[in-house]
Amino acid sequence: MFSARVSEYQGNMMLNMCDAELLGRSIGQECDDHTMHISEEYYGGEIISREKASRLLRDSSIINMVGEKAVSLATELGVGSRDGARTISNVPFLLIFKM
Repeated sequence: MFSARVSEYQGNMMLNMCDAELLGRSIGQECDDHTMHISEEYYGGEIISREKASRLLRDSSIINMVGEKAVSLATELGVGSRDGARTISNVPFLLIFKM
């Protein structure tokens, strides 16, 4: 399961998505410059299935995702590349801008 928020940004469909179990957590260490809070305000909205997540990943122009399941799904669909993903505390995140 995934948590997703869909919005419009400058005429483009923007998807913020994370593995559902990461919602509300912080990853990284507070003393480190690489800390990320996976907030309800940004990534929350709706808990969705793999099928709906797949459709949103294909249809969105701007995608911000966090979590192993989310990044794996995007790479399986050919929407993103594992080479573009970065990690914080062993949790991958990936930003995608489709042209």
